[in-house]
Parts: sequence; C-alpha cells; structure tokens
Amino acid sequence: MGSTGPAVARAPLGEQARDAVRERVIDGRYPQGSRLVEREIAEELAMSRVPVREALRSLVTEGLLELLPHSGVRVRRLERSDVEQLYEVWEPLAVQASRLAARRVAEHAPQDPPGLDALRTALRRADDAAAVGGGKPEVTANVSFHQRIVTLSGNRLLERTMEPLVWQLRLLFGLNTEPQHMRDQHHRMYADITSGEEETAAACTLLHVRDSRRAALRSLPHG
Repeated sequence: MGSTGPAVARAPLGEQARDAVRERVIDGRYPQGSRLVEREIAEELAMSRVPVREALRSLVTEGLLELLPHSGVRVRRLERSDVEQLYEVWEPLAVQASRLAARRVAEHAPQDPPGLDALRTALRRADDAAAVGGGKPEVTANVSFHQRIVTLSGNRLLERTMEPLVWQLRLLFGLNTEPQHMRDQHHRMYADITSGEEETAAACTLLHVRDSRRAALRSLPHG
C-alpha cells in the first residue's frame, strides 16, 4: 500500500484532557462553583481517569479550579478580591509590554519588527469575530492580542511571567459586557505601539487595563 502521508502527532492524553476541561470552564459549560467529578469527566471525554486526574491537577495550578476541603475539585468562583488581585499583577506587566513593544517598533523603523504582523492579525480577527456575533472567537482573539504585544516586546522573561495569567484573563474577558469599548481601546493601543512612542503606548495600555478591571468587576455574576 502507498503512504497516506505523515502521521499527525497527537498530544498526550493528559494534555488533551486538560485542554478539553479548560475550554469547558472558559465557555461556561462547567459553571463557576460547580464540583467536577473525575469519573464523570472521564466518561464524557472517553478517557481513563488517570489523564483526567492529571488534567485537574494542572488546572488547579493554573487557577481555574480549586481543591475542595476534603476531596475533589470545583471550578473556581471568581470573587471581587480575585479579580482585583489579578489586575494588580497584570497591570504593570501589560503596561511594560506595550512600552517595550513600542520601543522595538522604533528601533526597527522603517521595517516592521518580528511579531508586528501577528499583532495586526489578532486585532483583525477580533474585529471579524465581533462582526459575526463575537462570543468565544472574539474573546480568544482579544487574549491573543495581549499575548502578541508581549511577544512583540521581545522580552522572554516577561513572556514566561505572563503565561500563568493567560487563562484567568480569558475567563475574565469572557464575562465582559462592554466589548465595543474594549475593541476601540485595542485599536488605540495598536496605533500607539506602531507609532513607536513608548510612554504614549504605556499610558494608553494603563487606561485600557483599568477600564477592563472596572468592567470585569461590574460583570461578576455575584458582584
């Protein structure tokens, strides 16, 4: 028989389970505060309990799940203090990322620095998603926009520092009830970063993060 082409490598089962559970948390299929039963998830995903157990431990580390006092886990219920603490950490990182990204634009002018096209693409994808109803694709694109700014900054330590926050930010962005305002600010951030003006980009990002924090607090279902 002839070759059917190269085999596609599949992620380990633990990673597949983690990604599947994470998506269910992010999109609300597993609501905040709900208890997750290892056996039931294994049946739902058609897996053994071992990779599911590994996935749940990983998501506790990411901050999307939390351990119950005696046994098991539940989806973390975001309280006001959780949101405030997340933004206290994210704010200086986001501001510095925009500052450094603008610096790299200025240093590479008139050429585009590596990573600028990916930032532009994330912005366009968010607009495209919004045009057909927003939802999960828009949230994904908005988180990607912030990740691409960090990549554009060229600071690998900053990139590694941001990694643990990404999924919690995606959860918060999914609660956002003011998407148009956030999209408008993303466009201003992009313009300021591409202008190469460090402090202008930093100031615009500071305003955006603080507006995002206020919107997140207003959107808490139990706030």
